[in-house]
Amino acid sequence: MTQPEKHSLTEDAQGFALGVFLCALSLQFLTHAGLITGQTAGIAVIISYLSGWSFGVVFFIINLPFYMLAWLRLGPQFTAKSLISVTALSGLTLILPDQISFAQLSTPMAAITFGALTGVGLLVIFRHNGSLGGLGVVALIVQDKTGFRAGYVQLCADAVIFCVALFLFPLPIVAWSLLGAVVLNIIIAINHRRDRYIAT
Repeated sequence: MTQPEKHSLTEDAQGFALGVFLCALSLQFLTHAGLITGQTAGIAVIISYLSGWSFGVVFFIINLPFYMLAWLRLGPQFTAKSLISVTALSGLTLILPDQISFAQLSTPMAAITFGALTGVGLLVIFRHNGSLGGLGVVALIVQDKTGFRAGYVQLCADAVIFCVALFLFPLPIVAWSLLGAVVLNIIIAINHRRDRYIAT
């Protein structure tokens, strides 16, 4: 059986650029509407809202402890790619607010757009053997070790984060935010199938 062809450096570079850009763009919809999300990004968003600190800085710092886990379990290449993706996302979220404005954006549309853009962005990053670090690393490890889908692992983590958010934010904000998280995780759960990949 012919071994699948590996991605070239150029292919990986464009894949990460696209994936990170879509995720950074999605966060502009999320934060403009004052919504939250799950996973490590959700924790960073909540801390950013409550403290006034920049999301990019908080997100970068929160991810630091997960790099050791990624190195030990998923290898140096995956860790390096994840570090690059997280750093790029953190930087883009500092730049994009000055480049994008919304004359009108409904809360439901913000939630759905966030979920769809992030879902596609993460799929592209996963496809090139990377991640946005944090709890996504844990989800991928669980999937590789047990076969339990990464999307479902993330749904469980999101449930905990959103339960905590109920004590910090108004119920409508949490409810609309949950819609975005559901859209995101359904996209990951249905489409992230390593057994269907042609190349890795």
